[in-house]
Amino acid sequence: MAERERRLTPPYGGVFVARKRVMSADDLRRAVWRMAHEIVERNQGLGDVALIGLQTGGVPLAEHLAEALEKIEGIDVPVGSLDVAFYRDDIGLRPVLPEAVTDIPFDVDNRVIVLVDDVLFTGRTIRAALNALNDYGRPRAVQLAVMVDRGHRELPIRPDYVGKNLPTRRDEVVNVTSDGVDLGEMVK
Repeated sequence: MAERERRLTPPYGGVFVARKRVMSADDLRRAVWRMAHEIVERNQGLGDVALIGLQTGGVPLAEHLAEALEKIEGIDVPVGSLDVAFYRDDIGLRPVLPEAVTDIPFDVDNRVIVLVDDVLFTGRTIRAALNALNDYGRPRAVQLAVMVDRGHRELPIRPDYVGKNLPTRRDEVVNVTSDGVDLGEMVK
């Protein structure tokens, strides 16, 4: 969950308190490497593949995936970023604050776009990302890569590449950083 959301989204608010480390930095690196190999295998190479990280947690993950893909295939995969704040379906229920600019420095038409995010929860952020992506063109295919799939889906959205499946309670919070993945809760 992005820092902005932790601060501003009821009923959370407050400070994240980690209860348990579920993935170390080494675990994250191995997961990124495995996901990169899966992307190459599924797409039979990287010819038309581009990565788009969702602001904010998906952007560093997309960059790490691009580095791994370059090491595996020797191809520089284009990377963009997408802020979906104005495409969310909960506008009015919580503050809408764009986190960072959308930057897609390549044509998405007829490409395989891999949307990348840190945590998949209800699926609503991914739905917003799909709507936002339509404003930039018509990809040949859209795939989804997430570091953590925590369940609790409210929409029929399923990731193609997963670092770790982590069943959680609805009131728990998953925090992904370069140091690892922590499970905890928000305290006021």
